[in-house]
Amino acid sequence: MPRPTVAFLDVNDTLSDLASVEPAFTDSGLQAADVRTWYLSVLRDGFALTVLGDNPGFADLAQGQLRSMLRLADPGRDEKSADMVAAGLLRSFVDAAPHADVVPGIVALAEAGLDVYTLSNGSADVARRLLGATDAGPSVSGYLSAADAGAWKPAPASYEYGLRTIGVEPAQALMVAVHPWDLEGARRVGLQTAWINRDGADFPTAFTAPDHTVGSFTDLGPELRRHHS
Repeated sequence: MPRPTVAFLDVNDTLSDLASVEPAFTDSGLQAADVRTWYLSVLRDGFALTVLGDNPGFADLAQGQLRSMLRLADPGRDEKSADMVAAGLLRSFVDAAPHADVVPGIVALAEAGLDVYTLSNGSADVARRLLGATDAGPSVSGYLSAADAGAWKPAPASYEYGLRTIGVEPAQALMVAVHPWDLEGARRVGLQTAWINRDGADFPTAFTAPDHTVGSFTDLGPELRRHHS
């Protein structure tokens, strides 16, 4: 396995801490657990539309799902009110904080000699907002969105877009994510894979095991140096 020269980082949940959005949800009459339910519902619908040949906008799906959840939690809430609150909740998602291990982890990746890019199903601006003003900002070479590929990850076109944009061969690139489905999609295009397994879960047996598994983002740079030394 060659030493990777480029790292593509998933953004939502991998870099951004969804727990940081929970207070906004509870202040709006939802439950803290609804954050993950909402996020997974957006992924579900985005995946379905991608399979059907569409290229849905992440924000549109996200706000629509929030509106439905708000009206279900409070049937007396009118559509205008639900739209306004949903827009505010979406802003809280855009303003989510990075996981504590993310900023030092990205710096460590750059110090390990990798060019670092984000590759998200959401807007590149969200990733730029998340990292740009942090100490990791200078270590990020660019922000990419699968929206510009015409298909959400894990569709092959999303990874191929990243490779084509950077001008790198699949075997030279590493996909980093907390989502096994994302890594499986990248692997099938020929990328190397790294799983950030913060909660100690088992990797799904339906997918091929990743090339690297670490419990924290900060462990990934040292892991790559050991593996390729």
